[in-house]
Amino acid sequence: MSLLPAQLQAQVRVGVGRDTPSAPAESNDLLNYANPKEYEIVGLTVTGTRYLDPNSLVSLAGLKMGDKIRIPGEAVGSSVRKLMESGLLDNVELFATNVNGEKISLMFRVQERPRLYRVNFIGVKKGEQDNLKDKIKLNLGKIVTNTITKNTQLAVRKYFVDKGYLNTKVKITTIPDSTRNNATMRVSVDKGQKIKIAKINFEGLDEVDEDAVRMKMKSTKEMRFGRLFSPSKFIPKKYEEDKQKLLEYYNKLGYRDAAIEHDTVINNGGRTISINMKLNEGHQYYYRKIDFSGNYLYTADQLRQVLGITKGDIYNPEDLEKRLNGNPGQDLSSQYMDLGYLYYNAQPIERAIEGDSIDLEIRIFEGKQATINKVILNGNTKTSDHVVMRTIRTLPGQKFSKTALIRTQRELATLGYFDPEKIGINPVPQSDGTVDIEYSVEEKPSDQIELSGGWGGYVGFVGTLGLTFNNFSARNIPNFSAWKPLPAGDGQRVQLRFQANGSQYQVYSLSFTEPWLGGRKPNAFSVSASHTVYRTFYDPLNPYSIYQSLQGRTPTGSYTNTAITIGLGRQLKIPDDYFSLTNSLSYQRYDLNNLDLFYIGYKDGISNNITFNTTLSRNSIDNPQFPRNGSSFTLSGSFTPPYSAWRTTTAAEAPRDKYKFVEYHKWMFDASWFQTVFGKLVLNTRAHLGFLGSYNKRTSIGPFERFVLGGSGLAGQGQFALAQDIIGLRGYDDRSVYTADYDRAVDQTSRSQGGVVYNKFVAELRYPVSLNPSATIFVLTFLEAGNNWASYKQYNPFDLKRSMGFGARIFMPAFGLIGIDYGYGFDKIPGVKDKASGQFHFTIGQQIR
Repeated sequence: MSLLPAQLQAQVRVGVGRDTPSAPAESNDLLNYANPKEYEIVGLTVTGTRYLDPNSLVSLAGLKMGDKIRIPGEAVGSSVRKLMESGLLDNVELFATNVNGEKISLMFRVQERPRLYRVNFIGVKKGEQDNLKDKIKLNLGKIVTNTITKNTQLAVRKYFVDKGYLNTKVKITTIPDSTRNNATMRVSVDKGQKIKIAKINFEGLDEVDEDAVRMKMKSTKEMRFGRLFSPSKFIPKKYEEDKQKLLEYYNKLGYRDAAIEHDTVINNGGRTISINMKLNEGHQYYYRKIDFSGNYLYTADQLRQVLGITKGDIYNPEDLEKRLNGNPGQDLSSQYMDLGYLYYNAQPIERAIEGDSIDLEIRIFEGKQATINKVILNGNTKTSDHVVMRTIRTLPGQKFSKTALIRTQRELATLGYFDPEKIGINPVPQSDGTVDIEYSVEEKPSDQIELSGGWGGYVGFVGTLGLTFNNFSARNIPNFSAWKPLPAGDGQRVQLRFQANGSQYQVYSLSFTEPWLGGRKPNAFSVSASHTVYRTFYDPLNPYSIYQSLQGRTPTGSYTNTAITIGLGRQLKIPDDYFSLTNSLSYQRYDLNNLDLFYIGYKDGISNNITFNTTLSRNSIDNPQFPRNGSSFTLSGSFTPPYSAWRTTTAAEAPRDKYKFVEYHKWMFDASWFQTVFGKLVLNTRAHLGFLGSYNKRTSIGPFERFVLGGSGLAGQGQFALAQDIIGLRGYDDRSVYTADYDRAVDQTSRSQGGVVYNKFVAELRYPVSLNPSATIFVLTFLEAGNNWASYKQYNPFDLKRSMGFGARIFMPAFGLIGIDYGYGFDKIPGVKDKASGQFHFTIGQQIR
């Protein structure tokens, strides 16, 4: 600070700030401490600013025009201190520019702190630099203060300490550029070596197994050979979290008094540390008596039955909390909240502790019933309001229901239009006893394009182009302003698919689904049509004819299949509303022209297949892309008219007459369970069974709708299939798994016809790499077993071909689900596989079986 009466001969200058020069002090009236005088401020200015507002600095100084101050006095020094303490300035000087009697004009001359122009990291890799910049968030142009410099130093060090570099040293140098009032921050980092854990010593483990204790410390592990997925680096933050998890584990086992008496981290003088931890396990406690108070709607016995805890059970506070408030539809809170008691609260109190027994009193506040006033929907920028609102199960006028709230969240996720990780639900109680419910969603791309190619078999290269519009709007087709690029938002589904390799093989298909026919109830109406053309340019019984086909393109045989299906499904209420029933009627026309696809002498003719299908299913899966919980069961039966009941056949009857009308009945069962093991690891177990039969013993099972097992399960790409169910079995060749009579060789002819019964069982462990809706990625490992039998006499459900392996899946909204697996098959298949071997499989789309 300098006080300079400019119009006086005698001048005084006193500096405050950084590198402020000082001038000789000479006596004058303004600095006469023995006789301070009072002055009125009539002028107040600031000089030296380039970026800061002078008026704002005057306000910070705490002085204003008309103020009366004593000079020398506290007000002068205080104004300068306030400016310096703002952190905006490097130097402040105060001058008296004019003194006229008792009036004075003051001027602050300031020097601004430099602004951040660039941050340079030294001793850090490029990728680490990018991560540091994102973490620290140093905004260029920001004023460089001591606080910013210190916080940056601490943040950089913390970043590397969290990576296991405990001895990281960070030095920050600020290099100013006075010409532009800028500064470059140079951050020098010496990471040192990663510190790993050489040994963890536990003391006081008497009741709980030491291996279990070590397992609970997931991020704090000892060094050992081959440790890949749980590294042994020491991270203080993770160590503190693991200690808390360890105590929570003890609490779950009933050791409510468990404590870590002390723990010591010992530096071994190099790149390792050791940890000594002393535990006091305490006693294991059990429930003795549970009483309720404040309950009027339910009796104590009814509440005990819902709670599910009996005398002698291990005292587990975490499990108790779940039984009170954590399991929708099964906990105590659901009993009340599903009847509208939104303000219900249950507080467990440990009323008595004697020995190893605990008496519990659960104090219940039931409150009043709440009625839903308004339902508010936010975030659906593409999907129409009525599509979302018809899915919501909490409607205005209804009583509040916790179970309905959770079920709505699931239903919104399974629509496939919104990011399931970002569906928000917010009940907002109102002063009149009602409640508003706010739902927030975030749209994600739901349309898909399939563009793929494959090679194999006699067909050769096959290209596929598929388009799926999952949120189509048929009513907006005439409204061209709604085309973005197609009319969307009404939840209808349109699929178009074209598959071909030229003139030899072509498939065209189109389908349309309206999930709410009429708009009032979830009655799903669907219609689909397809047309297949297949031509051969060789004789399959003459392996050399494939070379002859290169000389000309006249087909030697052909096949066409035209199909149309109409279906109607509806949601059931009994046994619960997860069930649905779907009925469909389909017609297929097969036209063979000099092509013996079944290897039974049926080369020419037309076959007609009229089928009625009924399917009963139950689906409670929580997320269609990466399910964590829930199950899916499907039982379907397909029936053709029993033509054999009113017509007779003879052994000499030509195949074209015998198969003019296709006859069979077919049963399929598919079941899939999902269960979270721990964390994000999910177990998926599946069972698939199929049976094909005839109506009577006089009629043998025909070649249509048989099962083909093995490989990836993809149909059509290089493996032409006629009226067959293609089912994958990883670790084996496509279409290769088949069990025929063991007293004769299994040739390709019988294998190509397919089986009449198959079983398949799968167990998969899945772990998500990314749950981002733009690219959901997860890895998996699997055990799989299945078989396919030519007749019921050979059927043996314990004779299964086993395999195991690993794979990955990626779901992108534009392309659907794409997968790759490596499977290792263990069992022999006569005529195909003589020893164990492995192979890769590529899949497109969601494989049902």
